[in-house]
Amino acid sequence: MTTQLPPAPGPAAPRTPAGTAPVFGGTSLPAQIRILTGRSLRAMVTDPGIVLFGLIQPVVILFVLTQVFSKMGMPPHFPEGVSYLDYVLPAILVDNAAQSAMQSGVGLVEDQKNGMVARLRSLPVHPGALPAARSLVGLVRATVQVLIIMVLAITVLGYSPNGGAAELALSAGLTVFISFSLGWAFIAAGAWLRRAEPLQNLALIVIFPLMFASSAYVPVADLPDWLAAVASVNPLTYAIDASRALALDVPGLDHAIPSVLISAVIAVLGMVAALRGFRRPL
Repeated sequence: MTTQLPPAPGPAAPRTPAGTAPVFGGTSLPAQIRILTGRSLRAMVTDPGIVLFGLIQPVVILFVLTQVFSKMGMPPHFPEGVSYLDYVLPAILVDNAAQSAMQSGVGLVEDQKNGMVARLRSLPVHPGALPAARSLVGLVRATVQVLIIMVLAITVLGYSPNGGAAELALSAGLTVFISFSLGWAFIAAGAWLRRAEPLQNLALIVIFPLMFASSAYVPVADLPDWLAAVASVNPLTYAIDASRALALDVPGLDHAIPSVLISAVIAVLGMVAALRGFRRPL
């Protein structure tokens, strides 16, 4: 009587060691994000048009808004001892952050149009790698633009906030974080709309009214009653007031925590919506 031996076991499936990042096609998700981020940054830096307009946009916003609105009379509830440049610059930073965030969504749409997304889907690449890379590229863009605005405001226009250097850095950091969170919202919109024109129209419809229905250019107390009611619940008001309080050492710092929490919620919801939209068939 012969004894039948059990079949030899096949090769064990590879396992991801505990505490390490999951591997997709031999490359971890952080490595894929890093590679795709580097690709997008190199493409952006080597394109003269993108570099030029990326540098001109914050400069135009800075000089046009400060020179136009500074000639207006100060409203009754305007903070004492604060110039209009000092007052409006945090709003300019937040407005620029929103505009920069929109470009993250536009970049994802361009990747879908030029076939980059189709090529990545044929490879063992995590679906969230490209949206995450676009978000990081937007973060770099927003940081550079914030630095440009602040350097020009200080050296050319005489921007001299009452807060110290640390408070000014926190104000800039809050603005960059807001741009990061809004960037995920626009990436999600780009993943679902898949066209640049509707995305840009959506940004215009949302950002433009919210900026003017906030404390960006005049104190909320000086707005008409109905507009003040809108501004009091406008998330951009919290962001602008917190950034302004840090830079100018004026009341409004209590809006910092709500601003960070609202931005974090927008970022998380944007990530979830972007991943779902990105996974849809092309």
